[in-house]
Amino acid sequence: MKNSLSEEILNSISNFQESRKGEQDKQNISEKDSDIQIKYRNINQYSGSYPEPSLLPTQEAGRGIRFDFNSGIRVKVPKGIWHVKFLDIDTNFCLFECLVEDSLVFSEKKYFINARIEISEKKDGGLRLSHDYDAEGKDVAILLPEGTLGDTIGWFPYALKFQEIHKCRLTVVMGKALKELFSPLYPSVKIICKDEFSPFAGDFYATYYIGLFFFDDKRDWQPEDFRSVGLHRTAAYILGVSPEEVPPLVTGPETEERPIVEPYVVIASQASSQCKMWNNPDGWYETVKYLKENNYRVVCIDREDVSSYRRHWNCLPYGVEDQTGDRPLHERVKWLRHAEFFIGLSSGLSWLAWAAGTPVVLISGFTNPINEFRTPYRVFNKYVCNSCWHEKKFPFEHSNFLFCPVLKNTDKEFECTREISSEHVIREIRKLEKSRIQPRLSDKI
Repeated sequence: MKNSLSEEILNSISNFQESRKGEQDKQNISEKDSDIQIKYRNINQYSGSYPEPSLLPTQEAGRGIRFDFNSGIRVKVPKGIWHVKFLDIDTNFCLFECLVEDSLVFSEKKYFINARIEISEKKDGGLRLSHDYDAEGKDVAILLPEGTLGDTIGWFPYALKFQEIHKCRLTVVMGKALKELFSPLYPSVKIICKDEFSPFAGDFYATYYIGLFFFDDKRDWQPEDFRSVGLHRTAAYILGVSPEEVPPLVTGPETEERPIVEPYVVIASQASSQCKMWNNPDGWYETVKYLKENNYRVVCIDREDVSSYRRHWNCLPYGVEDQTGDRPLHERVKWLRHAEFFIGLSSGLSWLAWAAGTPVVLISGFTNPINEFRTPYRVFNKYVCNSCWHEKKFPFEHSNFLFCPVLKNTDKEFECTREISSEHVIREIRKLEKSRIQPRLSDKI
């Protein structure tokens, strides 16, 4: 028998069966449902990060059989002994095969699989259900974690590819700010927030979870480790679509007038961790000086003008115009649309600039260039310690502002960007000025 379910799941199924025997058969439905939900949550390690799917499979197949593709392949069979089989249609590989009774069975693999479900009754061997995955005209949910900017911007286009391929009715869960940014331009997609999901949970034929699964050693949530394929492209592998990157459309305010008449450059110098910053102490100063000497106004659109942790202070670069603050994203988009170009880090505003069609000079050392969208103006020093983000032996610590796993507390700490010179960045700026490879969105307006 081929079986890709863990012992934990099989034990849970067995325990679930036992709970239906004897005196417990007399329990009311709500108690039984609670039992299912508790077991389901114990098995799904990431369940707290996403809204819960419906308690039971949403698709009815008759004779008390139910199935769906919410949180993996799920099947509910009634009393009697049933032969349940899950297959990957594309490879003809048997994912799971087992005899079960009065059970909820679900697969470990949560990402998209072009799957077939076969259910037959043991007593006569009769096939009671043979269902090939087909989302056309059906409701599908793709869940993106709230609280991220760049991740969501990078992932959303792959959700759109999935909708185009499968011709489904698509619902995407994301944070409120990005919902407001995308909704006007994508009327065919229902975009909601996490706390709005519950009333619709029973409608979905399939649900997929997009995220960075750092400890998914068994590849249950992502068929390819995101550290190997890139932050945004991991969504393509989870959804089974082409990893070719395409920026999403973003909406600006109603008026598209330039915020200032003179040519200007937008920068963002802040990030959520010190390893994401440009740690060269003269880097921003020399770069801003060069830009102003070449008749650019320089505008900073970070949310914070200053950030600090212990001895590390990251201040608004000298000589820039301050447009920092907790402002709506569409205001950031307005500044980006009309900028000559953008200079930033491996952070959300670089992704927003990419989506706005603005040429991006991207400075990062703790990530390899494969991690972000492609830009001809990527600044990276390969001659020093770099790319720790991609090392599985050093899982990124989001709560550790001073994350530098190899060189922490040494004189080489954060050398991945400390050793990126302003001359290196200015060379990329000059290259950009000579040949604008990326189209300007504002040039099209």
